[in-house]
Amino acid sequence: MLVVWKTGGVRFSGHKKMYVTKEMSSKVVYAIVKAGGRQEKVSVGDVVVVDKLAAEVGDTVDFKPVMVVDGDQVTSDAADLEKIKVTAEVLEQTKGPKIRILKFKNKTGYTRRMGHRAKLTQVKITKIA
Repeated sequence: MLVVWKTGGVRFSGHKKMYVTKEMSSKVVYAIVKAGGRQEKVSVGDVVVVDKLAAEVGDTVDFKPVMVVDGDQVTSDAADLEKIKVTAEVLEQTKGPKIRILKFKNKTGYTRRMGHRAKLTQVKITKIA
């Protein structure tokens, strides 16, 4: 049983749990942007990790939106999307986790170890306009 309260949290009713959610406003604004060969769902204030961008810490970068949702209005037309841009601020240049690769050939003694760390950029979305 789902009960909506303004406070949020979980309420217990006898032996059954009653999950309580906060009321959401009908004005939800988010965008799907293309960043580094992938698509990310972002809204204002989100911190997103994308593939490395050629920008310094503190710089602002613009992403090209693929789709924008503004409340009940969904924009996915290419002509309308050219007018919209998603602005973000570069917070940090980091590296991803180490990925270890091991090649092995049986009976020949051939073994090769390699490793890789992807270069990443952490950005904070500041504006969708």
